[in-house]
Amino acid sequence: MNVLQNKLNRRRFLQASGAAGAAGVAGLNAIPGISTLEASPGTRARATSDTVVTKSVCQQCSTRCGLDVYTTNGRVHAIYGNPDAPLSNGKLCPKGHLGPYILYDADRFKGPMKRTNPKKGRNEDPGFVPISWDEALDTVAARLTALRERNESHRFVVAYGRGWGPADAGLFGTWGRLYGSSSIGIGHSSICADGSKKVKRAMDGNDSYNSYDYENCNCLLIFGAGFLESFRPYNANMQMWGRMRSKGTRITMVDVRNSVTAAAADRKLIVSPGTDGAIALAIAHVILTEGLWDRPFVGDFTRSRLRFETGKPIDPDTFSENWVKDLPAWWNTTLKDATPAWAEGITGVPAEKIVATAKEFGSTRPAIAVFERGPTAHTNGAYNGMAIHALNALVGSMFAKGGLSYQMGSSAGSLPINPDDYMDDYAREMEGKYPRIDMARTDAWPMTSNMIQDIAKNHLTGSPYKMDTIMFYTVGPIYSGPDCTVWEEALQDVFVIDTSPSPQESAQFADLILPDHTYLERLEVANTYPFQGYPMSMIREPAVKPLYDTMQFGNIMIELGKRMPGPMADYYQQVGSVENVVAAFAAGFENDPGDNGVNDLASFKEKGVWYKTPYLWRQIDGEFYEWDGHRYSIRMSEDDVKAKLLKTPSGKFEFQPAWFTNEKHAAHIQKHLGIPRDMIGFPHYVEPQYQGGGDLHLISPKLPLSAEGRSANLPHTHAVWQPTQGGTDTVYMEIHPQAAAARGIKDRDRVRISSSVGAIECFASVSGGVPKDTVVLPLAHGHWGSGRWAQNKGVSGSVNEVIPNVVEPVSGLVAFSAAKVFVEKV
Repeated sequence: MNVLQNKLNRRRFLQASGAAGAAGVAGLNAIPGISTLEASPGTRARATSDTVVTKSVCQQCSTRCGLDVYTTNGRVHAIYGNPDAPLSNGKLCPKGHLGPYILYDADRFKGPMKRTNPKKGRNEDPGFVPISWDEALDTVAARLTALRERNESHRFVVAYGRGWGPADAGLFGTWGRLYGSSSIGIGHSSICADGSKKVKRAMDGNDSYNSYDYENCNCLLIFGAGFLESFRPYNANMQMWGRMRSKGTRITMVDVRNSVTAAAADRKLIVSPGTDGAIALAIAHVILTEGLWDRPFVGDFTRSRLRFETGKPIDPDTFSENWVKDLPAWWNTTLKDATPAWAEGITGVPAEKIVATAKEFGSTRPAIAVFERGPTAHTNGAYNGMAIHALNALVGSMFAKGGLSYQMGSSAGSLPINPDDYMDDYAREMEGKYPRIDMARTDAWPMTSNMIQDIAKNHLTGSPYKMDTIMFYTVGPIYSGPDCTVWEEALQDVFVIDTSPSPQESAQFADLILPDHTYLERLEVANTYPFQGYPMSMIREPAVKPLYDTMQFGNIMIELGKRMPGPMADYYQQVGSVENVVAAFAAGFENDPGDNGVNDLASFKEKGVWYKTPYLWRQIDGEFYEWDGHRYSIRMSEDDVKAKLLKTPSGKFEFQPAWFTNEKHAAHIQKHLGIPRDMIGFPHYVEPQYQGGGDLHLISPKLPLSAEGRSANLPHTHAVWQPTQGGTDTVYMEIHPQAAAARGIKDRDRVRISSSVGAIECFASVSGGVPKDTVVLPLAHGHWGSGRWAQNKGVSGSVNEVIPNVVEPVSGLVAFSAAKVFVEKV
C-alpha cells in the first residue's frame, strides 16, 4: 500500500486531518473557487470589495516569475503575472496558473506524522499516525543531539532541490557549521544542469548560468536547450521568442530529435547523441577560415596576408590576442582539422548545413550560442560545452548588446548576527574533519559542486561513511535520480524525514513527515535566476493562511536549531523566525531604492519586486565600459574586467582554461576520460561513452508542463501533457517507424524498456520525429508514491529506473542522455 492509500484509507490519518481532510478527499470539483479559473483569455478575474491581490513568486519551475494572486473571501481563485515584475511582465506560461490546484490538492499532507511500520518498501504501508509539531521537532532534535554526543554529527544529511534564498536553502551553510555536518544542504544541481556552469567557470571564470539579451539578438544558435519546452526563464523566453521572430532573428536548433523548438526554428540540425561538440568545432573552424571572427574582442593577425587555412598551423607570434587567450594554440591542436566534412562523419549532419550555419552565425551580429543539459548530459559533456561556449567569444558576444552576461546580485541585506560567535568547540573540531557524504569537492570529485546522485550508493558501500538521518526538501531522488531504485535499498536503515507538502516516493520511506507550506502559503524572498543581468529580488507573501497544520521549511530548520545544545540554540533564538530573515533582507534596500521605489519591507510587499536597471557593464567593440547613470562611458581597466566580468586567472576568455590544466584537475580528467595531458585544456571532440548495454539511445526530455515534478498530481496538466504525440493521461515513448517495425511494434503498443540497471513499461508512439537509433520517453509519469491523479498513467516507473548512474567527470552532472536501452513489445 502506498503513501496515498495509507493517507486516504487509514482511520488514524483521517483523525489527523479533521474536517479539513474530510473535505479535501471530496476532490477538486467540490472545492469552492476552483471553477472561477475559467476567465476569458486576456482578462483578469473579477475583483470584488472582498478581493485581495497578493504579490508572490511562482514555484512551477526555477524561473521565479512575479505573481498577482487573487483571493476572495479567503479562497485563492486566480493567478496572473505581476505587471510590475520585469521577468513575468504581467504574463505567465501555461503552468503558472496552476497554483490553486497545488494549494487545494486534496491529497496534501494535513500535518506532521510518524511511521509505525518498521518495514520499508513500495508495497509497505508506513502506518503513519498524526503527531504534534512539538513531538515531531523534539524527536528530530533528540536524534541529532545524540549524534553530536557520539561525535557523529556528520552522519546527518539534508538533500534539497529548488532552494529559494535566505529563508530556506540559505540557512543550510550556517546550520551545518554550527551543528557539525558538512552534508547539510547537498543540492540537486548534478541532476539538473551543472555541466553548463562548470564550462563557464573554466572559460570565463563565472560558475553560473548566463543571462541573455535575446531582444537585441539577431542570430540564435541553440544546442539541446528546450527553449520552447523548459529552458529558463521559460515564461520570459516565450515572450522573447515572439519579439525575436517578429524582428527576423535567425534561429538554428541543434538537437537529437525534432523537438518543439526544432520544429519552430529556421533550421534544425539533428545530431547523434553526445556529438554536439563536433558541430561546434566545425562551426568555429568555418568562422576562422572565412575570417568571420570578431576582431575587436578576439584579436587579429599582425600582418594582413596571414589567415587561418584548413590543415595548416599558424605561428602564435603572428596573432595578437585581445580578450581571449590561446586561440592560436587551439587552432593548431584542434581546429585546423575540424572541418565540416569531418563533423559530418561523426554527427550525421551534412557538411553544407554546417557551413551555412557557421556563416550565418559568424556574420549575423549580435549572435548567441545557447546550450544546456542536452549536450552536457554525456560523459564528454564538458568538452561539448566548451566547444559551444567558445563560439560566443569568437563572435564577440561576451557582455555585448544582444549577447550574454551574468546575473548581478541585489542590494538585499542579511541578518546582523555573526555565526562565528556561536561556534562551540565541537563545531570547530568537526569543521573540515569529514567529507560530504556525496564526496563532492574532494579528491574523488574535485571540480564538482554536488553529487546528490551518489548519496545512496555511498551509503550502501559505507564510503566515506554511513548516514544515520537524512532530510529531503523539494527533491525526490527516488524518482528523479539515475538508477533511482538504489535509493529504495539505501533508505532501509536510515531515519528519513520528508518535508514535502504532498505525497511523493521519498515519503513512502519516511520515518517522519514534516510537511511544508505550499508556495501560496509561504513568506519567502529570493533573488532572480539569470534574466537580463541587472539585479532583481522578489518576495513571496502568503495569499492565504495555511490550510492545514503545516510549517514553513525555513521555520522547521530554525526551530530545530533552537532545540540544539549549546550556543547553536542561542544563535537561532536570535534569528527567531523566517519573518526576521525576510525583514533583514528587505532592510538592504533602504540605502539603495529600486527603480520602482521599493526601499523597505512595506514597499517590497506592495510591489512584489525590487530591481535596478540597466546591467552595469558592457563590452563595445572590444572595450569594456561601466554605466555612469546615463550611458556606458566609464572605461574599465583590465583589472576591473578581471574582477567583475572575466574572472579567469588571465582576466581573459580562455580557450585553454587554467582551471582544467592545473595538476590536480588534469589528473582527474585524464583518469576518467583518458585524454592526453597536452589536450586536456582545449575544447576538442571527445567520444561519448554510452551506458546501459542496449542498442537504442534513450532521451528523456522535460515537457512544458512538467513543473519539476510538482504537476504530476494535477489532472489539468494531463490534458495537454504531450500534445505532439497525443499524450493526455499518459506519455508515449517515441520510436522511429523503421525501428518499430524491426521489433514488431505498432503505434500505441505496450512496450518494455530495459537496460543494465532496470526495466519499465509504457506505450509506444511510432513517430518520424526521432532518428532510427533513438527512442524518447519524457520524464513525466511513472509515479508510484504520489497522489491519486499521478497513479496508473500507463508508465510503470520513472524513466530514471533504466538510466545508469554515470557522470560527466568535470561537473558531476549525470549523463542522462548517454543511456542505451533495449525495447521490445510486451
